[in-house]
Amino acid sequence: MNIIGKKNLYFLISFLIIMPGVIALIIWGLNLSIDFTGGSRITLSIKNTQDQNAVGIIKRNLEKDKIKIASIEKSNNLIFIRTQPLDQKQNDKFINDLKKEIKEFKEEEFETIGPTIGAETTSNAAKAVILASLLIVLYITWSFRKIPKPASSFRFGICAIIALIHDVLVVVGVFAIFGHFFGVEVDSLFVTAVLTVIGFSVHDTIVVFDRIRENLKRMSSSSFSTVVNDSILQTLDRSLNTSLTVVLVLLALLLFGGESIKWFVVALLIGVISGTYSSIFNASPLLVLWQELREKIPQGD
Repeated sequence: MNIIGKKNLYFLISFLIIMPGVIALIIWGLNLSIDFTGGSRITLSIKNTQDQNAVGIIKRNLEKDKIKIASIEKSNNLIFIRTQPLDQKQNDKFINDLKKEIKEFKEEEFETIGPTIGAETTSNAAKAVILASLLIVLYITWSFRKIPKPASSFRFGICAIIALIHDVLVVVGVFAIFGHFFGVEVDSLFVTAVLTVIGFSVHDTIVVFDRIRENLKRMSSSSFSTVVNDSILQTLDRSLNTSLTVVLVLLALLLFGGESIKWFVVALLIGVISGTYSSIFNASPLLVLWQELREKIPQGD
């Protein structure tokens, strides 16, 4: 199986997968939750699921109290309300007024996050992703510092980061699409999922890279592309089996884990599948592409 020989095809597949999400990010952006934007989230449980006027009544009461509405969504017997930041007194008044028109309901959740905290969460999330990426480059560069020529530990680190960026773009792009068409919000738990995907992606990539390092010593007479291709094939079963076990666990969580972690699990599922693909079909082939370009332009590294 000649994976390296078809590397351009795999790069094209990655491009076609990433682009719809990137376009969605540019046009619509992410549907940020109050964790990032600040505001209040109220979740109501309506016993009478046939009441078609519940959303209208809620909207009318909020407008009466001059409360700015971000969104009102209904899912089965739950109604999710996002508004401007409210204090406990404002929420109590809203609930008491609502009880006069809707008899059978229960407030399941009330949460308020100020705009300052939301901005701080956004900043910390970006810093976490950037710091993790930098540390990964430094770690791989150091760990592979004694790798035989023509390989370079720095190139290994950069290729791992490119594969990592591929996986992050896939996850974030898909959620930009989900946010626009299905109202899925990106919260702090999503950031946790992205960081987990980064860790999984790099782990899978390093397994292949480590085999390349071993084979470069054993197969010194072979071309770099042959060594890389053989290394991918030797670790292919391990990568697929590891990913499959993770996917099975995540599918079980998706089915039985409940609504609160549903989209967190979906993000992990997308990331794990993307990470497996990028580790096999992107990261290592990029090493070969870089080496081929270097041979054509000897002065660069």
